[in-house]
Amino acid sequence: MIDNFKEKLDKYAELAIKVGVNVKPGEDLVIRTPIECKDFVRLAVKHAYKVGAKNVYVEWKDEEVELLKYMMAPDEVFDTYSKWTAEKFTDIAKGGGAFLSVYAENPDLLKDVDPDKVQRAQKAAGPALKEWRSMMMTDEIKWNVISVPTEAWAKKVFPDLDTVDAVDKLWEYIFDCSRITDDPIAEWEKHNAYLKEKMDFLNESKFKYIRYKSKTADLEIELPKNHKWASGSATDKKGNLFNPNIPTEEIYGMPHKFGVNGRVRSTKPLVFGGNTINDFEIVFEKGKIVDFSAEVGYDTLEKLISTDEGSHYLGELALVPHDSPISNKNTVFYNTLYDENASCHLAIGAAYKSCIVGGDEIPDEKLDEYGINDSIVHEDFMIGSADLDIVGVKEDGEVVELFRNGNWVF
Repeated sequence: MIDNFKEKLDKYAELAIKVGVNVKPGEDLVIRTPIECKDFVRLAVKHAYKVGAKNVYVEWKDEEVELLKYMMAPDEVFDTYSKWTAEKFTDIAKGGGAFLSVYAENPDLLKDVDPDKVQRAQKAAGPALKEWRSMMMTDEIKWNVISVPTEAWAKKVFPDLDTVDAVDKLWEYIFDCSRITDDPIAEWEKHNAYLKEKMDFLNESKFKYIRYKSKTADLEIELPKNHKWASGSATDKKGNLFNPNIPTEEIYGMPHKFGVNGRVRSTKPLVFGGNTINDFEIVFEKGKIVDFSAEVGYDTLEKLISTDEGSHYLGELALVPHDSPISNKNTVFYNTLYDENASCHLAIGAAYKSCIVGGDEIPDEKLDEYGINDSIVHEDFMIGSADLDIVGVKEDGEVVELFRNGNWVF
């Protein structure tokens, strides 16, 4: 058992409420979580009410029930999504509510499920949840993703440990990577300030292209006109700061939908739809994925890329140093929140419209004109490595070194 575990768990929950979603008096909060994470969730609910939350709604998820649905429910179920669920989230968001998601999936939950069912379910959910997701992706509302160990996830990360020790070790890593010290909130103020320095430099530089070079990457990404880089913290429409991810080490931006050329190979596994994709390579021409391969999970990767037109393009590029608390654990977490913040990454699918000046005002029919990708999916995959070099190229051709051997040079 970790020393002072209960104290650290309480601080972690407080961090999620005060820094993650930054709940204000009178606001509603929705917590979406696996049932195994109940101890953390109860503390989060307590801290939410302590800061003045009006209502805290908890949406419990049971992975075993989810698996039973995929294995036993009538086939037509996977082509529908309940209207009332989508309306509930949208209504709370429009009322100024915040959303906290506990991301702690069993990476192998759906390994025996037909990937076609998973894709169909996601396609059904996409249009139904589009308005709510758009409000998050434009930072109109406050949202946060955080993780809590579950037995299945911990055993996947540490297969040589018994279940109790695996969960304890994963907790230890999460507390460390999330800066759970004597004063986590003060630590996050310093960390957000550090990330902002990097973000400000990139925004002031106004690069036209970002170029990647390593043993596994040979890629050039054009940036849209009036693009904006973002960092660990964001601001909602009321001007309130929040942190969409805890932990986070990234500075992220928007690739031009039609301006990606080259090839890149994954450097960490990607868990998608309850399945693992690993050792995969993707080739881009004029933004579009024109070829791909995968040593593990090819069918799942194919389903991801073929979800819709936008899933053939990128929506995010993120810069993450190889020398960081998460990366230095030298551990594959099989959890995108952690693996993406240990590595430079790209995202297949929708772009964050907040990453372009006035992006939230651009109608869907004009997105292509601005180079903004739209899709019902947004899936990060990791490309960072210890030998990765990255440069930015300005409009006048000036080349600025950003990363050398996997790390910032400034």
